[in-house]
Amino acid sequence: MHFHRYDNLRRIQQLDPVQDHYQIYHLMVGYEFPWDLVRSLEVALMRTYCIPSISKLLAQTGEFHNRPQKRYDDTSIIVVEISKWGYESERGHQAIAKMNAIHERFTIANKDFLYVLSTFIYEPIRWNAQFG
Repeated sequence: MHFHRYDNLRRIQQLDPVQDHYQIYHLMVGYEFPWDLVRSLEVALMRTYCIPSISKLLAQTGEFHNRPQKRYDDTSIIVVEISKWGYESERGHQAIAKMNAIHERFTIANKDFLYVLSTFIYEPIRWNAQFG
């Protein structure tokens, strides 16, 4: 079987955005824009550090100063697990549970959680609109 440049695009166009959102995301992340997704999520992660309450917590825990690579890697592992297997899969549930367990030790405002989540949703969209 031969791969043609627009096979994934044609497949995505045939899918239902509501019902097949995970498959669309998987094709876009895994095959069409993997490099762009990593760059956009790096920007998203850095944007979270610009929020004073988030930066304050990271400074207090030493995560950003003492273990920036571990912080980045841990975030990447969780995002990859959810991206690859889907948030409704067993592995996706485990990744979300791990993420929640990591953060439950800290007092974090819901608005900060929502901001971080929004950067991981909207930054890839902005990035691909401009560069993808």
